[in-house]
Amino acid sequence: MTTPQATSQLNDSVRLDKWLWACRFYKTRALAKSMIEGGKVHYNGQRCKASRQVEIGATIKLAQGVDEKVVEVLALSEKRLAAPLAQALYQETAASAEQRQARAELRKTNSLFAPHPDTKPDKKMRRQLLLLKSKQ
Repeated sequence: MTTPQATSQLNDSVRLDKWLWACRFYKTRALAKSMIEGGKVHYNGQRCKASRQVEIGATIKLAQGVDEKVVEVLALSEKRLAAPLAQALYQETAASAEQRQARAELRKTNSLFAPHPDTKPDKKMRRQLLLLKSKQ
């Protein structure tokens, strides 16, 4: 007789929300499900449901914070694994990695050209800003 864990290893598919959670893309399955339902996750280029069965070789496009990743499924797991083991379940495409790096560079350079002030503007500074904006 096989254990439930062994039977899950024999299956060639697992739910999408479980797989995203097991790969540590999202902290909880509920969060993974809400991202899928919100259209932030695409399976083989199409929107899908959280119950979609993931298969090896599929491509998944997902939003994670401000970044977008495109990954290829290499292995399946229903259990949440340690980070190094979870990273072995997928591989990010080269184009996706380049695009993420380019966007990170843009965010860095943008913060240099538009720095945030150290403090909130006081009453006098707010009046000056309003006057400046009204003249434009």
